[in-house]
Amino acid sequence: MIGRRSIPLEPREVPLGGVRAMNVLRTLPHKDLPTVGAWCFLDRFGPGPVRMRVEPHPHIGLQTVTWPLVGDMRHRDSVDSDVTLRRGQLNLMTAGNGVSHSEYSLGEDPIPLDALQLWVVLPESVRRGGGGFEQHTALPTVALGQDAAATVVLGEFAGVRSPATVHTPIVGAEISVPAGSTVALPLRREWEHAVVLVDGDVQVEDVVLERDLMLYLGDSRDAVSVTSETGALLFLLGGEPFEEDLVMWWNFAARTHEEIVDAREDWEAGSARFGHVVTHGDERIPAPELPHVRLMPRRRRI
Repeated sequence: MIGRRSIPLEPREVPLGGVRAMNVLRTLPHKDLPTVGAWCFLDRFGPGPVRMRVEPHPHIGLQTVTWPLVGDMRHRDSVDSDVTLRRGQLNLMTAGNGVSHSEYSLGEDPIPLDALQLWVVLPESVRRGGGGFEQHTALPTVALGQDAAATVVLGEFAGVRSPATVHTPIVGAEISVPAGSTVALPLRREWEHAVVLVDGDVQVEDVVLERDLMLYLGDSRDAVSVTSETGALLFLLGGEPFEEDLVMWWNFAARTHEEIVDAREDWEAGSARFGHVVTHGDERIPAPELPHVRLMPRRRRI
C-alpha cells in the first residue's frame, strides 16, 4: 500500500510541438510521480484565444482522453474518425500497437480554447491490440450533496460508471462544487487518487489549492473533504496503482527502450503501422531525435 498522502504538485509550462503560439501546463508525468492509477499524462491547453493545428502524429500503448472546457475541436484519426468535440463530450482514442491523429481548432482564426488532454497507459493484456476511437456525447452524473455534482468521464465514481471503454480499474471525474459548500468526495480505499483545481477556489482538507495545481492523496482513504468559498471546478483522477514498468517518450508508452526505438523508426519510415489520418495529405509531425541515453522505466519517489 502507498498510504495516505497530501502532496501538492505544481505543473510546468511546456511548448507543444506542432501548435502555433501555444504552450501547455503539464502536471503528469511529474518527476516524483509518473502515474496516478493508470493515468500517465495530464496537459491543460488554454484558456486563451488560439489557432490550434496539431498535425498528424503517432501514439502507442495508451488511450488519449480529451475533455474540452471551452471551445470546439476537430479530431481526425487513422481509424477513419472525423468528429467535432464540444463541451460536455468525451473523445477517447485507443492507440494499441499504433494509431495516428490530428487535432484542430475550428475555423482559420484564433478562438477561445481550453481543454484537458490526458493519457491512460494500457496494460500488457491489451497494449498490442488494434486502434480504436469512441466519442461519448452524454455522460452520467452523480449528485454529491449541497448541489455539488460529478460527471463521470472515465471509469467509476460513487457507484456510477462511464460508458467509455477502460482496461484498468480507474476513475476520471469532473466535479462542480457550489460556492459556500463543503462536500465529501467518496473514494475507493484500495485506489490512489489526486485532485486538480480547474477553476475557482478550493481547500482540500487543510490544503488550499491554486488553479492547475494537483494534490496527490495517495490511497487508504474512504473520502476526502473539499470546501469552496466562491465555487470550484475540479478534476479527480484515480485508480488501482499501475505496477507494470512504463517507459514513456514523446507520444509513446512502452515497456522498453527498444520498443520506443522501433515505434519511432516506423513513424519516420511512414509504416502502415500508424495508418493515415483521414482527409490529410502528407503533413505530419516528425519524431524528435532520441536522447543519447537508454530510456528507462520511470519510478515514483513519493
